[in-house]
Amino acid sequence: MLETTKRRYEDAAAPVLMRGWKPELTASIGAFIGRVDSFYLGTADATGQPYIQHRGGPPGFLRVIDLRTLAFADYSGNQQYVTVGHLEANPKAFLFLMDYERRQRVKIFGTARATNDPTLLRATDVGGYDAEIERVIVFDVGGWTANCPQHIPRRISEATVDARTAVLRARVAELAAENARLRN
Repeated sequence: MLETTKRRYEDAAAPVLMRGWKPELTASIGAFIGRVDSFYLGTADATGQPYIQHRGGPPGFLRVIDLRTLAFADYSGNQQYVTVGHLEANPKAFLFLMDYERRQRVKIFGTARATNDPTLLRATDVGGYDAEIERVIVFDVGGWTANCPQHIPRRISEATVDARTAVLRARVAELAAENARLRN
């Protein structure tokens, strides 16, 4: 058993693109990215110490710029600047995107950098968000893969539940009003 595990680990250590990771985004992955409302961003400092941070926003806040580039607005937050500091020292980065409702996940590795490019600032502004954009994080895709849905718990967002139950709530209100009329 240990020999099998060791062999699998050695296979996993092979260059990523040789194991089926794709170097460019596709239309279907672009559509997936446009639906997600959060992701995890992994970075590491100059010594390789890893760090992961959750990023969230309205669906589509992570923008596909082209087949090899993603970007998102980085708003003022907790003033720690860990991710930005890591990216200055070590541009290697990783995105982990999960769509719990559809039980889909996508992993993307590459490099990232912070910029104040005015075109990208406009392109990543989601509008209506009560915070100022401090910078844009640009992610250069090195490769991506999508995994099977096994073991992904199904979770549905509050917005989806509200939309799906709106008809039921309206019908309950209608029946309550009818019931009140009949009692009178």
